[in-house]
Amino acid sequence: MSSSTYNYIATSTFGLEATVKREVSRLGCDNLRVSDGRIDFSGPLHLIPRANIRLRAADRVLLIIGAFDAYSFDELFEGTKALPWSDFITEHAKFTVTGKSVRSKLYSVSDCQSIVKKAVVEKLKQKYNRDWFEETGPEYKIQVGLLKDHVTLTIDTTGPGLHKRGYREISGTAPLKETLAAAMIELSFWRKNRILYDPVCGSGTIPIEAAMMARNIAPGLRRSFVSEAWPQLNEKLWREERAAAYCEIDTDIAPLIYGSDIDTKAIELARHNAEKAGVGDSIKFSVSAVRDAKLPGAYGVAICNPPYGERLGNSDDLTELYRDMRRLMNLDRTWSFYVITSDEDFEKAYGRKAEAKRKLFNGMIKTDYYQFIGPKQPSI
Repeated sequence: MSSSTYNYIATSTFGLEATVKREVSRLGCDNLRVSDGRIDFSGPLHLIPRANIRLRAADRVLLIIGAFDAYSFDELFEGTKALPWSDFITEHAKFTVTGKSVRSKLYSVSDCQSIVKKAVVEKLKQKYNRDWFEETGPEYKIQVGLLKDHVTLTIDTTGPGLHKRGYREISGTAPLKETLAAAMIELSFWRKNRILYDPVCGSGTIPIEAAMMARNIAPGLRRSFVSEAWPQLNEKLWREERAAAYCEIDTDIAPLIYGSDIDTKAIELARHNAEKAGVGDSIKFSVSAVRDAKLPGAYGVAICNPPYGERLGNSDDLTELYRDMRRLMNLDRTWSFYVITSDEDFEKAYGRKAEAKRKLFNGMIKTDYYQFIGPKQPSI
């Protein structure tokens, strides 16, 4: 089975599709196609461990079982039943069905989930010649998605989302998802030979993700995935993929990465998280208000996720924080500055119009990623 070609989806936060596509292409995948919130690709079965372990900005990896058009519940049932579910779902497997429907005649998600579950059970009855299933074995999470009457049926290979790296079991108030932090770094002009600084680092997500990128630490090395229990993906596939990722870690590099925050407890937490991520020696954390902060060198890149009005603080405090950020960045005009916020008046409060901005979502919050781009760093 491992020599066959399968179709997959790497799901993406809206606005990060191009970033995730670049990551997927580096995995050696075929037939890449981009649409809203997803990157379709194909390849052998071992792409499941490779993609889950290595993708930084994607949300999860789905295995496509089949796709077809359905305008009635009968068509949904028959189309689902015709698919090769028993190729993956074992006799004693536990499986659930989730779903979504957008601009489709079959708009009742709960009904669609129920019909898909019944159709899969009927298919498995034919394969295993039994009328009842204990569902005590490996877990398979089926997702039914309907978009304009087109049905896509997938199995989730990830489990908890890919932002669950394993280093941040506890976090500060209003944390930034690790996948979004990685994407923000990827979208900046920062490279591992440049300084990176987060002056409101909280629990340290942005500096930690940058340090992991600098040392080439695969983001999924310290966690498990739901598909590891699937008999189709034997332990050797996962062991080999993890071994290859470990061999690629750069233990010699000493990146120039800094993080500061006014909250002493947040900095303690950031240091704890960095140690757990294996990059405790790669980041210099300090307690400092933005108004007292200093830029640690020239031609650096500052990337931050300040508190939003929806999450923390009040408008007066935030306006003062933005002005403090402007004073900090004015200390050295060679720096580039990237900030994500939902505050539509950010540029006004900051006192400068961004060279570029990109719409992104931080969880359910609509934000803009403002980019203030400094001069190019001279060649050394």
